[in-house]
Amino acid sequence: MTLEEFNALSAEQVRAVLSPCVNIPQWVNAVSSARPFNSVDDAVDFATQASSGWQSAAVGGALAQHPRIGERMTGESKEAALSRAEQASLGLEQQATQALLAGNQQYEQRFNRVFLIRAKGRTPAEILEHLQRRLHNSDQQEWQETAEQLQQITVLRFKELFN
Repeated sequence: MTLEEFNALSAEQVRAVLSPCVNIPQWVNAVSSARPFNSVDDAVDFATQASSGWQSAAVGGALAQHPRIGERMTGESKEAALSRAEQASLGLEQQATQALLAGNQQYEQRFNRVFLIRAKGRTPAEILEHLQRRLHNSDQQEWQETAEQLQQITVLRFKELFN
C-alpha cells in the first residue's frame, strides 16, 4: 500500500490494517489519529515513538496473539500470516525445533508467558542463545526485554505495510 492510500483509509479500515501489527488498541488509535503522515519515514518514526513505554498489561494482551517461537500459527487471520512469514525464514531443523520447544517450556515455567523475540533476521542459534540468556533475567528485566522485542516486531510489521 502507498502512504497516500494509508492516509486515506477510514478509521475502521486503518484499525483493520494496523491491528495485525500489534494487538494494543492504544497504539492502533495513536497511529490512526496521527494521520496524515508526510512520508513513510515520518509514519515509521511516529509508530516507533507510539510503541515506546508500553505497560506490562498492554504487552501481556499483545502476547496472546503470538505463538511460541518455533510453532506455526494456524488460521487465516492477518496475524497468523505475518507470524508464519516471520518464522518461515528460520528454516528450523528437528534439533533446533526440539531445543526451542524445551526452552519455551522452561521460559513459560519461569515467567508464565510465551517467549517473544523478533525472529526476522535471526538464526535459530541466535534465538536459542537469547532464550537461554533471558531465562536468567529478573521479572522486571524480562518484561522490559519482551516489550522491546514486541516493539521491534510491531515496527517491522508496520514498515512492511508500505512495501
